[in-house]
Amino acid sequence: MSDDLTRLSLNQETIKQWSLPELTEGCVKAGIGKVGLWRAPVQEYGVERTASLLKDAGISVTSLCRGGFFTALDPAERARALDDNRAAVDEAAALSTDTLVLVSGGLPSGSRDLHGARERIADALAELGPYAAERGVRLAIEPLHPMFASDRCVVSTLGQALDIAERFPADQVGVVVDTYHIWWDDQAPAQIARAGEGGRIHSFQLADWITPLPAGVLVGRGQLGDGSVDFRAWRRLVESAGFDGPIEVEIFNEALWARDGAEVLAEVAARYLEHAC
Repeated sequence: MSDDLTRLSLNQETIKQWSLPELTEGCVKAGIGKVGLWRAPVQEYGVERTASLLKDAGISVTSLCRGGFFTALDPAERARALDDNRAAVDEAAALSTDTLVLVSGGLPSGSRDLHGARERIADALAELGPYAAERGVRLAIEPLHPMFASDRCVVSTLGQALDIAERFPADQVGVVVDTYHIWWDDQAPAQIARAGEGGRIHSFQLADWITPLPAGVLVGRGQLGDGSVDFRAWRRLVESAGFDGPIEVEIFNEALWARDGAEVLAEVAARYLEHAC
C-alpha cells in the first residue's frame, strides 16, 4: 500500500464550511489532487465555473453526488426524478468525472413494498444507463446502512446493489463501497470480490462509525480512527478485488464543520495515512 496522498480524494462535504475556491486552494496547499463534489454547492457556484476552477488548479473530480431517488409511485414524480438525474449526468460530464453516485430512495409514504421499490430503481436505470454511458459517466449505486431504508435508500447491502447493477453493463452501472454503510456486514467481503470480478467497483469511500449516533443520524459519520472501522482491512479487500482508483474520505460531522477548515484537512490527511495506508 502507498504511504502518500496520491490516491486520497477529499469529499467536499467533509469540509462543508469551505467554499469551492477555499476547497481548491486548501487542496493545492496540502498536495491533494482529487476531490468529490456535491451538486448543490456546485450549482450555486456554477457548473462550468467549478470545472474551470478545478482544472486550472490541476485538481480532478473523482465523483459527483448525488443522483437517485427513483422509488416514487406517482408517474409525474418519477418523470421529474428521471429529468433531474439526466441533469446530474450532464453535470458530471461537464466536471469531467466518470462517476455519479446514486442514493436510490426510500419507501414512498404509506408503502411497505421493498421489492417494488427496488424494481423501480432498476426501471429507472434502464433509462438512465445508456444516457450516462453516451456521456462517459458511470452510475454508482451506493448501499446505505439499513437505518436509512425507510426514508433514504432501500438498497442496504452490496449484495442488493449488485443484484440491480448486474442487470446492466458494467460501464453503465456499478456500486459504491462505503465503509460507513457496510462495515457491519459479514457478507460484504464476498460481495466486494463479486463486484471486482464484474468490474463494478466505481467508488471507494471512507468514514468511521462512532456511537452514540446524533439526533437525525445523517451527520453521524466519524473522523477516520475515531470509531469501529478497520480501514486497512477494507482497503485490502477492494484492492484484492482489483480496485486501484481514488480513495475518497466523505464525512458528515457537525463538529468537523465547526472547526477551521485547514485544520480539518490536515487531520484528514494525517488520519488517512495512519489508518488507511
